[in-house]
Amino acid sequence: MPGDSSMSAGIHKTGKNLAGLAVATFAGGCFWCVEHGFEQVPGVVEVISGYSGGKDPAPTYESVSAGGTGHTESVQVHYDPKIITYEGLLQAFWRMMDPTDADGQFSDRGKQYRPAIFYHNEAQRIAAIKSRDALDKSGRYSRPVTIEITPFSNFFPAEDYHQDYARKNPFRYAFYTSGSGRSDFVIQTWGRDLKLDYAQYRPGAGQKTTRRRAKAYSKPPEAELKKRLTPLQYEVTQNEATERPFENEYWDNKREGIYVDVVSGEPLFSSRDKYKSGTGWPSFT
Repeated sequence: MPGDSSMSAGIHKTGKNLAGLAVATFAGGCFWCVEHGFEQVPGVVEVISGYSGGKDPAPTYESVSAGGTGHTESVQVHYDPKIITYEGLLQAFWRMMDPTDADGQFSDRGKQYRPAIFYHNEAQRIAAIKSRDALDKSGRYSRPVTIEITPFSNFFPAEDYHQDYARKNPFRYAFYTSGSGRSDFVIQTWGRDLKLDYAQYRPGAGQKTTRRRAKAYSKPPEAELKKRLTPLQYEVTQNEATERPFENEYWDNKREGIYVDVVSGEPLFSSRDKYKSGTGWPSFT
């Protein structure tokens, strides 16, 4: 495994100072689309399109497209870890591509378009595997999640005309992303969960909320609980009753968010960790 290469260094040719930022590298098919997707994420300072995962020391668009270099089109994301976590980047990434297709993405076929997560350190590796496994268990896809998770080895920036392609060529970009099937796929797959609340992926967001609520919470009187809760909610929360399987509110819920205690409001589980257990109750890893 290579050493920790998860911090940016120096100034990119765009003139942006990238020193001190964290680095992540992803491949999700056509780099125009993945670059544009990450540019919308709060805390992302720069996204560079390029080539990763191959052995040719001087790849070009023509050589990579021909499929002989071993590289895949990828992007390198330089981000502020004080604003967005690596897990937040992963959640954004899932909403840009198809992690069940290991042989290309949409209309772009071949290993030069294979999806991959190139981790720069052990923390990224663990986070990527956990996020991938939770996604696989979520039941969102009809096929298994097969995306490659592999150590980062190299990254070669693509030619200038590929950088910021969506901004420079908005009409051609819109035509491509629609015609390739990518746009329809992510909309149909994610539905109302497509838009992320990035506030929950700020560092320490969950811990701060938990500490604040724990400090402020005091259990209401029994009469107030009976007034506020449904009879079933009261029995479940106060008398250890159990909801009927397959007949409860959240057993097949697919919305993105945090599951909280109905009485205290304390966070309990994240939808990112939900999986299809077949029990008839919501289950979490």
